[in-house]
Amino acid sequence: MLKVKLFDEEHEEDLEEAVNAFLETITEPQLKEIQYQVAISDSLKDDEDETIYSYSAMIIYRE
Repeated sequence: MLKVKLFDEEHEEDLEEAVNAFLETITEPQLKEIQYQVAISDSLKDDEDETIYSYSAMIIYRE
């Protein structure tokens, strides 16, 4: 049976740690695919000059 595991972090190092920790729990033949995405957004408030980053990954694996 195929399954997915989703990760979403504000910092790329946190995403890397979370994905690596999960990969240690499965074997290489179980791994089917990893998809990676970065989303960038400006703050919706006029008085704030903040850029928000979202680093995400989806791992498809066989259980």
